[in-house]
Amino acid sequence: MSEQPDHYFTARPASSDERRALTVRLAGRDVEVETAGGVFSPGRVDLGTQVLLRTVPDLPADAADVLDLGCGWGPVALTMALEARDRALAATRVWAVDVNERSLDLVARNAARLGVAVEARLPDDVPDDVRFDTIWSNPPIRVGKEALHALLARWLPRLRAGGDAWLVVQRNLGADSLQGWLADWLAEHQEGATIERAASAKGFRVLRVHQR
Repeated sequence: MSEQPDHYFTARPASSDERRALTVRLAGRDVEVETAGGVFSPGRVDLGTQVLLRTVPDLPADAADVLDLGCGWGPVALTMALEARDRALAATRVWAVDVNERSLDLVARNAARLGVAVEARLPDDVPDDVRFDTIWSNPPIRVGKEALHALLARWLPRLRAGGDAWLVVQRNLGADSLQGWLADWLAEHQEGATIERAASAKGFRVLRVHQR
């Protein structure tokens, strides 16, 4: 039986950890980052993430903690951190969360390379009392519905009052059904939270969850 390939949501990928440099455009500038196999979209900023980053508003000026959920090698978290530095948001702490340890190592190395601060952590290593002003996420749809729902049910309740979560999901991978599930789940489990479709582009939906 042939060996199964790594998924990007594997904790410790078995594939080669050969690192390679990649030039990408983040926060309005070209930067060089490091990527490797065994993580999500190692060769580019994937199209869904591009749609997400074009849709999300600026970070709140008074943001204390912001989260990239399912960070991969870090394009979203690095964009957050570059924006925070550009706007002198000294009080803003950027968190990058993933189950893939190689991803977290890449995020940390890329943040250091770009001279920004990112807290790259496994999910269980984020203190329970941290609440987020905004969450930006290209969530791992391919983990399956049950695991995806559990992931969102864990992190969306950690939005602060007035906070937003922005989720990009490919339309043909269930964006509309996920929106319906989230509407029902939020109504039952997260008082004051609403969901809307904020944008559609390139076959992707961007969903906004707002916590009143």
